[in-house]
Amino acid sequence: MTPRLASDHTFLWWRIRPITARRLANFRAHRRGYWSLWIFLFLFVFTLFAEFIANDRPLLVWYDGGLYAPVLEDYPEKTFGGDLPGNADYSDKFIQDEIKKKGWMIWPLIPFSYNSPVKGLARPAPTPPSWQNWLGTDNQARDVVARVIYGFRISVLFGLVLTILSSIVGVIAGAVQGYFGGRVDLYFQRFMEIWDSVPLLYLLIILSAFIQPDFWWLLGIMLLFSWMGLVGVVRAEFLRARNFDYVRAARAMGASSAAIMFKHILPNAMVATISFMPFITSGSIGALTALDFLGFGLPPGSASLGELAKQGKEFAVIAPWLGITAFVIVALMLSLLVFIGEAVRDAFDPRKSALAAAPAAEPQPALPAAAAAPASGAIP
Repeated sequence: MTPRLASDHTFLWWRIRPITARRLANFRAHRRGYWSLWIFLFLFVFTLFAEFIANDRPLLVWYDGGLYAPVLEDYPEKTFGGDLPGNADYSDKFIQDEIKKKGWMIWPLIPFSYNSPVKGLARPAPTPPSWQNWLGTDNQARDVVARVIYGFRISVLFGLVLTILSSIVGVIAGAVQGYFGGRVDLYFQRFMEIWDSVPLLYLLIILSAFIQPDFWWLLGIMLLFSWMGLVGVVRAEFLRARNFDYVRAARAMGASSAAIMFKHILPNAMVATISFMPFITSGSIGALTALDFLGFGLPPGSASLGELAKQGKEFAVIAPWLGITAFVIVALMLSLLVFIGEAVRDAFDPRKSALAAAPAAEPQPALPAAAAAPASGAIP
């Protein structure tokens, strides 16, 4: 049988190496992590189109012979027969009646946005789940399903962006420490010990008194401290690899330190880094949720799972669906990320790759019964 070459392995129409193919096979073999990845990707892609799924504006409006897309563009009220020059309020009964007279409109699946109050409720907010509001409304009469969809998206985007940026900074810092060693490593370690002792929560409380937190402000503050999680892993890999023969050969050939670090050593150190990244993402999402719960996260009114959990605590007796919804969504999100991280860790485990690459032992032929048992009276 002809052995398979590296070019025989493909993934999404890209040629991959045999070791990468074995890692992908190991990842698929981890069924819980494999399906968790697909579920997480489906939920994330679904929430990326939140404006087309949960919105208080119609997707399309046909009025007086013209086609309009309110979900993409603002239109004044005069466009649809109103008297005011401001933007049209499509939840207003007058605007709805005017559009119905001369056309039609198509609403999203959930006709509420994350910040739009539901009108005409039968009782004061928060209201329990109903056919109109599948998970009820919060204390400001906002639809919980819409807030969950937008909150899921902003939490995942925050976690992914923070993971990518902190990984870049952490890999560079760990590479510099591990490659140069000596005083560079010593001074950098002392700096990290001092920087790590700064209380992040107290710093956020103090800064919140002067600055209104937002997405990018929180991202920058969290990045100042989250990069240290990868430094130890990358530093250990560079300390181990800097004296290998291929590094000495590259140095003898006149390669620069930057080329040796990021072209020769870093690809080998990325195995541990990639295995750690899903857990960094789950930690980042958990940190944002905790800050929102404490009131030091996103601005008031933002779609936030932590703010929903805070309302669940405050209205635990009269509105238990708020706390249950927040708990289920956060637990599901973090569990999926942990399962994905376990599968990635197993996929990059060199012991499992070696076992997958090792050929199966050929079965030994069975000996005849006469040959297996010595004849009677024979000297053993």
